[in-house]
Order: sequence, then C-alpha cells, then structure tokens
Amino acid sequence: MRIVVTGSSGLLGKTFVPSLTQQGHRVTKLVRRKPVADAGEAFWDPQAGELDAAVFNNVDAVLHLAGESIAEGRWTAKRKMHIRESRIRSTELVVKTLCKLPRPPKILVSASAIGYYGNRGEQVLTEKSPAGDGFLADVCRDWEDATSPATANGIRVVNLRFGLILTPEGGALAKLLLPFKLGVGGKVGSGRQYWSWIAIDDVTGAMQHALVSEEVSGPVNITAPTPVTNIEFTRALGSALSRPAILPAPAFALRLALGEMADELLLASARVQPEKLLSTGYRFRFTDLDAALRHLLPR
Repeated sequence: MRIVVTGSSGLLGKTFVPSLTQQGHRVTKLVRRKPVADAGEAFWDPQAGELDAAVFNNVDAVLHLAGESIAEGRWTAKRKMHIRESRIRSTELVVKTLCKLPRPPKILVSASAIGYYGNRGEQVLTEKSPAGDGFLADVCRDWEDATSPATANGIRVVNLRFGLILTPEGGALAKLLLPFKLGVGGKVGSGRQYWSWIAIDDVTGAMQHALVSEEVSGPVNITAPTPVTNIEFTRALGSALSRPAILPAPAFALRLALGEMADELLLASARVQPEKLLSTGYRFRFTDLDAALRHLLPR
C-alpha cells in the first residue's frame, strides 16, 4: 500500500512507521520542518492550513496520528487550547484536503483516545457507549467529529481510541519506571479507578488490523480486553521490577501538583472493552498484564 502518515515523530509514529516499511508499504511522512525528499517526507503546516493535495495522489491510506502530548506540563488555558487545536485543526485540514480529491484514498485511520468516555467508575464501556464529561471527552468527541466529512465522502474512516499504551520507550509507563525502580512507587489516589492498558505489540497489531480489515470502521477501542484497577496495575509493575509498590500518591497531592490533568489522566476510571477488535477477529498477543510487563521490562 501507499500510505501517508502524520505524527510520524511521535511515540506511535516512531513505532508503527518502521513496521509498515518492513512489510513493504511505501510511506510518505508529513513533517512541519524542511522535508528530506529521499527520506519520504513532505511538508505541511496544520496551524497555517498548508497541505499540498498532490501528496495524496495515488495513495491508498492515510494514517493521522498528529497531536500535541497531553501529559507534558500542567494544563493551563493556553496549553489546553494547543492540545485541542493540534488535534482538531490538523484533522479538519487533512479531511478537507482528502474530500477535494477526484480519487481520495480509500482509508483514513485517525487517532483518538479512551478519554472520550470520561470518568465512568466501574461501568463497562464499549464503542457504543456515549461520550463522557470533561476536557478530554470534549476534545475526543470533536476530534472524531472532524472526520465525519470523510465518511460522507465514501472514505472508510477508523477512529482509534487508544488506552494506556505500555512501552518503556515513552508514555505513562516510561514515567512510572523511575519512581518504581527507586522503590517509591504505589497506587494513585484510591487505586480503585480502572486503567485500560494495551501492550505496544498489540497497538501495532491492532493498527495493522484496522488498515487491512474492510469490516473495521468508526470508533475502535485500542485496549486489551482485561482492564485492571490502578492498585492491580501498580502491584503488577512493582512485581515486574522486583520492587515494592507501597507508597501511595494521594489524590490531593496530585491535584496540587497537576491540577485538572490529575483528575482526567490519573484519577479517572475507564473500564474499556475492545469489542470491535474482538468481533472482527483480532487476536491479542497480550491479555495478561503480568505477562505483558515481563515482556516489556526484562529483568
């Protein structure tokens, strides 16, 4: 396949793009700096609305992963605006460009997140569950809505609702490793909130499944079918690292340090099931958290 990718320098892009090229796909990476032509790069500027439609000529699929990190720094009003605009503006630009093409790509796979569901306690959530409340839920809902014109234009659109991605190369797990290795890790808040996780191996597998499986469309939960509570997660991580997990991070301290971000990223509960992946035949490599962590964090 010929595939155009945004967000290739992010955690997901850096993991998935090499696997695409290794499988023989031809990948063009959209970048916001001067492109390197023989590296398969092309320029775009989503803030300025600059995107050359010729990039999509004879392209089979678009993989849209661009978006500013939500976990780098306190959520000030300015930062929340950047988080929102980096997702929605870029999606609107990609979709508008695709819809103007005489022969648009058949597939648009666009990132989203399980933040769509908000804080839902012990409720089991599937792709059919409605959006929740809060900043992330609003962003995810509008982010997905921005792909609607592509669906109306006959493009198969897949909205990947990513859960907690487990990889030592970045994201939440990488941030947790140091305190746990130092023996100062423990539950977050009450520890009763559900964390819906997925190993990076299954992230790439599920994304590949979404690209090639014609029956997959609309929202897709990218999570393992075995979500765990935070206290179960921290115990498993401590065990994988042979370290205690006995020093809790109280909710009030997290709120003092991180503000709104603490409530929506660390203390919120989302018990998510990947119903669509399972119903379309995706086979998970890791459904057991202990096994996933032992694989990712060799002693």
